[in-house]
Amino acid sequence: MFMGSWFMTALTILFIAILFLVWKTFIIVPMREAAVKERLGKFAEVLEPGFHFLIPFFDKISYRHEMREQILDIPGQTCITKDNIQVEVDGIVYLKVIDAERASYGIENYRRASVNLAQTTMRSEIGKMSLENCFSERDNINESIVREIDKASDPWGVKVLRYEIKNITPSLKVIDTLEKQMEAERDKRSEIILANAEKEAAVNRSLGEKTESVNISEGKKQERINLAKGRAEEISILAAATAEGIQMVAKTIAGPGGADAVKLKIVDRFLDELGTVLEASSISVVPNELANIKGFFEGINQVAEKMQSSETL
Repeated sequence: MFMGSWFMTALTILFIAILFLVWKTFIIVPMREAAVKERLGKFAEVLEPGFHFLIPFFDKISYRHEMREQILDIPGQTCITKDNIQVEVDGIVYLKVIDAERASYGIENYRRASVNLAQTTMRSEIGKMSLENCFSERDNINESIVREIDKASDPWGVKVLRYEIKNITPSLKVIDTLEKQMEAERDKRSEIILANAEKEAAVNRSLGEKTESVNISEGKKQERINLAKGRAEEISILAAATAEGIQMVAKTIAGPGGADAVKLKIVDRFLDELGTVLEASSISVVPNELANIKGFFEGINQVAEKMQSSETL
């Protein structure tokens, strides 16, 4: 009975020892990792993903590194801008292990070192800019931080891919001041816009009045031109008619009895004008009987006409 119990105990110990040897002898490295093997405490090699054999009690896996891109959260910290304003800034850094050996022996903890270096560089970059530039030049700040961290982390076998600022938060007092400043800027822009609108309206009104005055003057000018043309045409027509009348009179005068008719017309007109003058004048220059000469000649003309008519019969 005692022998059987001892045998089972020895068998169990042997099985555990075999398992321990297998566990120490064989190792499987996942695809996303790189394992650093040491032999008797000295770096031996970097084991790539796959199945590997170790010498028990001589070889051991001292470090395992994530070979995928890693994201490290940068805690918020207080920074002082160039214009002496306190802001709370936090961010995210993206990095990747390039050399597992240097990441193991080049620095104690590359993650913590990267976070501290990112914070230090961020404070330095924020201190070079005013608060307004910190908001408007975030991309430049990110590039500067990546450049500085990548330069410092090169001996660690780590590559910093990018850095992103998450938040830039001023104090409540600064936020209140900025809101008032923004409100004042909005009021200023509004007044400028209104002033420009009033200016443009005044310019448009003056241009409209100018155009109206020009149009009115052009209209009056055209009216005067039209009246002048009308008068010129009227005078031309009257002159043509007068000339035509004179030509007809001259032609008639040149005909038989024309000269006698003209003389008779002149005498008739003379007697009419003479009678008008004598009636309007209070002083007699010639005897009034001369005014009846016209009647005398008219009577003679009537007698002559009757005689001519009787002879015709």
